[in-house]
Amino acid sequence: MTDFVLAVASNSEELLDANLRRSPMTAHVPLHVEWNAPSAAVAYNRALDATTAPVVIFAHHDVYFPRGWEDLLARRIADLPADWAVVSPFGVGLDGAHFGPVWSSSLGQIVGRVAMAPVPVQSFDEMVIILRRDSGLRFDGTLAGWHFYGTDIVTQARAAGRGAYATSLPCIHNDRFHEALGPDYVACYRAMQRKWAGQLPLRSPITKISRSGLHLRRDLWRARRSAGFRAGMTVDTGTPVEELARRCGWLDLRGSL
Repeated sequence: MTDFVLAVASNSEELLDANLRRSPMTAHVPLHVEWNAPSAAVAYNRALDATTAPVVIFAHHDVYFPRGWEDLLARRIADLPADWAVVSPFGVGLDGAHFGPVWSSSLGQIVGRVAMAPVPVQSFDEMVIILRRDSGLRFDGTLAGWHFYGTDIVTQARAAGRGAYATSLPCIHNDRFHEALGPDYVACYRAMQRKWAGQLPLRSPITKISRSGLHLRRDLWRARRSAGFRAGMTVDTGTPVEELARRCGWLDLRGSL
């Protein structure tokens, strides 16, 4: 499988070994790791510069791709409109609907409507972003931290007249529970407000980026208030990822439509 390369930013061999490296596709799809980068954008641009495959699969180190996922991806790419630049297993549609499906351990459930066909989106969850190299897109190196770069790359694509889509590519996000959104999240929100002032509002999977910022304040408050309830929803990230895939019915995607 020479058309794909898998790229990840990581700071933990343990998490990488327990999740992404257990994906069967890593036996034949090259895996490029960027260690301890200062931001997602820096890590992913370094990966772009260090690799040559036409399609780059950027994934979090706590993601697991079930057996046959890369073959399903090849079929999904064949179904994409010719203008596609980026695609993801999870995205926010232009109407604000969430499309998947993907498993989230922090939420303890499968999330996202099943995308029956490629769906144009306004943002991605950053767990997996698939980029077409000849689109010429790169991540914004001035965007510090680890938030909103999925919204940014989609907005870049749309501003350039290229397509950004969600499509059905079931996978496991074995993510840990986070009690609240921190100052780094707020800083990235403010950066997106400034950069895309002419395109606002934009909906990310977590909040709406608006000119006033009232949605951020509301969602920070809601996150604090709901922390106990959300903690009760989580599934232990120590559960083997293959078992999570089996419970979802995604242990082997070969033959999936």
